[in-house]
Amino acid sequence: YIHLIPLCCPPPDTLPSDPLQSQYDSWLSLVDHLNIKSFVNLTLADSVRHGVQHLLFISGLGGMRPNTLVLGFYDDSLPKDTLIDPSLSICPTSDPTGSLQDFDHDQEPPLFHFASVRGSVDRQDGGEIGDGKVLGPQEYVAIIADAMKMLKNVVLARNFNDFDRSVVLSPSSPVFVDVWPVNLLRPDSSSYVDTCSFFLLQLACILNMVRSWRKARLRLFLCVEEGRSVRGSEEKLGQLLKDLRIKAQVLSVPWDQQVALHWQRQGERKQQSDTNNEDEEKIEEEEEDYVNSFPSNATRLSDDYLSAVNKLILDPARPPPAVRFLYLPRPPADTRRYTTYLHQLELLTQDLGPTLLIHGVTPVITTDL
Repeated sequence: YIHLIPLCCPPPDTLPSDPLQSQYDSWLSLVDHLNIKSFVNLTLADSVRHGVQHLLFISGLGGMRPNTLVLGFYDDSLPKDTLIDPSLSICPTSDPTGSLQDFDHDQEPPLFHFASVRGSVDRQDGGEIGDGKVLGPQEYVAIIADAMKMLKNVVLARNFNDFDRSVVLSPSSPVFVDVWPVNLLRPDSSSYVDTCSFFLLQLACILNMVRSWRKARLRLFLCVEEGRSVRGSEEKLGQLLKDLRIKAQVLSVPWDQQVALHWQRQGERKQQSDTNNEDEEKIEEEEEDYVNSFPSNATRLSDDYLSAVNKLILDPARPPPAVRFLYLPRPPADTRRYTTYLHQLELLTQDLGPTLLIHGVTPVITTDL
């Protein structure tokens, strides 16, 4: 596995010396402490977006280049600085039996020199936009769009500051991992066999293969509407999972009430109402205007629809999962809609607990073998 660890700093012409060397040593110490295999890549840039672009271009070695960008979700939750955890002052090692032991407490702990996170008492600056953040929502979504244009998979992690591993993975309680492999913002494209859906399935399957997560049960949700063959869709999806050798429980979820709030369905009803109340010539003119001014999906989604889908995912009748995998739609082509796009993602994932929003751009599964 390749772990990409970026850092963005002001350009060197405003600094008395190269700040990366001390940072680089700290990252190497952290990698050794965590006992992971990774490349550490640092860069100097005038903005976070440019820094991420540099790292996506230059990181990795040969064929071992990162193909996935993982970002924390952009919201107002204060980050937790886990690098000041007292446990990090003790370097764990493994004995021949595989159990973890601690080094001598008298041994000098590793020294990590990282910038303070937003909200820390020792951080006095107000950030670029006055709330401690170093980038705004526009630049954040632009980073997502840049990564997808560079054919990188994108994962947004939200609410993992509330993830308690000891509680979630305790032997006494069942563990569920929920996968929603459809674009919930586009009910008209409720397909679970595209590249992005397969990438969701692959990541959920990989998580389920980790030793501490093997007891977790995958739940795959199939959104269905009235009048469609539920049994046929379940059988087709079940056969696909069998071909992919993925063990998962398929659950059909009716979402007619949610879909009825989508602008496409409301537009259909409005057109039918106009047909009954106006003459044919006027209707043709209105339809022509509607086509010429057809807006993107992002501009027409209502908060009511997003809240309804959020409640559908959060159904209290089902045992809550340890983590949810959701389909991350592409950002709109119009950069002026970036903040609207981020607002929609925030409503969609509100109060869902640990959630991964995932968008895959390259094929990861084949059944040809």
